[in-house]
Amino acid sequence: MMEALAFTPDERQRLASRYKELRNILGATMSDDDICLLHRQIAQAAQGGFMHRDRFGFNPVNRGLATALALCNEIAPDRNMVVAIMLFNACRHGFMDTSEVARLWDEDVAHLVSGLIKVSTVYAKTPTVQNENFSQLLLALAEDIRVIIIMTVDRLSLMHAINHHPDTEGVNRVAAEANYLYAPLAHRLGLYAIKSQLEDMSLKYSRRDIYSRIAGKLNETKSHRDEYIRNFIAPVKAKLEQAGLHFEIKGRTKSIYSIWNKMKKQQNDLDKIYDLFAIRIVLDSDAESEKRDCWLAYSIITDMYRPNPSRMKDWISIPKSNGYESLHITVYGPDEKWVEVQIRTRRMDLVAEKGLAAHWRYKGIKSEQNLDTWMNNVRDILESSEGPLELMRNMRMDIYDKEVFVFTPRGDLYKLPQGATLLDFAFQIHTRVGTQCTGGKVNGKNQKINYRLQSGDTVEVLTSPQQQPKHDWLNMVVTSKARNKIRVTLKEIESRAGELGKEMLQRRCKNRKVVIDEGDLSKLTKKLGYKTLTEFYAAIASEQLDVNRVVEAYEEMSRKAAEETGRISAETYVMPTSPEEAEAVEKTGDVVVIGDGIKGVNYGLARCCNPIYGDEVFGFISAEGVIKIHKADCPNAAHIRERYPYRIIRTRWSGKVGGQFGANLRIVGRDDIGIVTNITSIINKEKATTLRNISIESHDGLFQGYVVVGVNDQATLNQLIRKLKTVKGVKDVQRS
Repeated sequence: MMEALAFTPDERQRLASRYKELRNILGATMSDDDICLLHRQIAQAAQGGFMHRDRFGFNPVNRGLATALALCNEIAPDRNMVVAIMLFNACRHGFMDTSEVARLWDEDVAHLVSGLIKVSTVYAKTPTVQNENFSQLLLALAEDIRVIIIMTVDRLSLMHAINHHPDTEGVNRVAAEANYLYAPLAHRLGLYAIKSQLEDMSLKYSRRDIYSRIAGKLNETKSHRDEYIRNFIAPVKAKLEQAGLHFEIKGRTKSIYSIWNKMKKQQNDLDKIYDLFAIRIVLDSDAESEKRDCWLAYSIITDMYRPNPSRMKDWISIPKSNGYESLHITVYGPDEKWVEVQIRTRRMDLVAEKGLAAHWRYKGIKSEQNLDTWMNNVRDILESSEGPLELMRNMRMDIYDKEVFVFTPRGDLYKLPQGATLLDFAFQIHTRVGTQCTGGKVNGKNQKINYRLQSGDTVEVLTSPQQQPKHDWLNMVVTSKARNKIRVTLKEIESRAGELGKEMLQRRCKNRKVVIDEGDLSKLTKKLGYKTLTEFYAAIASEQLDVNRVVEAYEEMSRKAAEETGRISAETYVMPTSPEEAEAVEKTGDVVVIGDGIKGVNYGLARCCNPIYGDEVFGFISAEGVIKIHKADCPNAAHIRERYPYRIIRTRWSGKVGGQFGANLRIVGRDDIGIVTNITSIINKEKATTLRNISIESHDGLFQGYVVVGVNDQATLNQLIRKLKTVKGVKDVQRS
């Protein structure tokens, strides 16, 4: 049987005193039956050996009473929270489980006790406590905001108890945790009075020499400060009363920790820190006139004393995320001293002193992101000033129900979304670790890369330099970082393969003397089922596509297009109809005139260069007897003139042309949002221009697009190109 908890005479005296004080504060908050049941259970737990002293040797019953008193004094009396505080130590050591707590008390008390037990376990991972995510891990495990409040208040009572304790190492650790963990938590919750106490005591225990020096100097100058505050307040009070405002004015010296921070920041001694104290004006205003009264007081004070605009802080128009509302101004007071003045209402002051807990009313509001977002939402429940902490019993800490917190073997802590896998964690550490991840060890057991992480897991990632991301990895990850890194790496792999495939196709086309048109190739790419040219080239490189068959398919598509064009052209273009054009033909003899209404000549426009009206052109008599019209600077022109000079015929356009010509444009620019929309919008607004086809691909922040437009002539096309070059983000536009 475990040893019963023994009480020293001093502990018994302190217990009786605290018990009486707590009963007086709780009043009707706890019934006599509740008091008797709690008293009986604590006694049974102590006699049964379920109440253990902490590392400092403090009696757990007295510690619980001290924490319960601090909760009631610093925030508000609350029956369920007091019961949870008193039962926690016994339940943690096996006195009774949470189901028994729920039966004897209620589900809410059991919920609070369970939360306190959960968060107490994380301290076993001591190397991670200073990690910025540690407080978020506590919040995730706590599930209820009241658990965090109890922890913070408990740390406050412990800090008061360990002053001059001989366990220096333990005191330093508690002081450090209070400073970097509990004081920030208190700040976020708006518990400013607790925050200041924690920071001051942390400095006192960790740097007692500095704390004592500052405290000593403040005591030496206290009478002088008090007199200055009285002289400053007197005329302000008179003016505010004349304006019909009801208020309270008080002066306060800033916390020693705050002064120490100012001394470090300004690199000055205490004598040269000008804003050691602040004047606070607390207005008695109803809800409708709060802001108006605050700004009226602001106007009165700034009329009396010159303000420093750079130090003006308006947290009334835009309150802090934790609900803090106040106007802070710094004015040039008597004796050429700067004085900080805080203006707020009674309700705002209560929130500032005791946190939002003093005014919370549950409305079922959840946060989608993090504590700051959740705190912003809490502002919506400040409409009512009724109700103490017991109204928070349904307010669960759902702010982190979509997150998990995991450790590395060294104790580093990482935060990921709920559902994150081992692969997500690998990319969270480093991109290279993620791309080479082959699996890992979770809590010492081998796991695959798709293992779903749980809060508290310790994860070791295993890698191999031969590993490369796969497309199915995208289905395994939930973080945007991992998904983006996988996509980027896959694109890089695809791009390298694409370059190889492009070289293979160009080499084969050169051997077979086939000139590739980018527009036609884009059509063939889509016909074969590929979204981008990069994917198409990568398929060639990986031999999913036979390069010879690709060339054959391209030639077949070009041949069919030429035949179709030849048939259509016979109806559209041929011999001149005007006397002037007929005379020109008679003089030149071998000039083919092409244009609207011309008949008798079977010809088509070459697909390799897509000539349009206004281009310098020449005709080439093909083996089928069709005259192919090429641009003078066609990529194939030199080859044609060299090998088939006898099949070239001089050609020019007629005076007018009906219908439109297809022209290919290559556009290069930054891959900005909306740039494609801007390009297509300009094309669609041009009267004599139609958009026939567009193909866009992007890589590393740049995009390359191939656009096929229908235009009447070269002048229209040139005008369009000039307009496209003016689009923000477009670097170059060329006809291809």
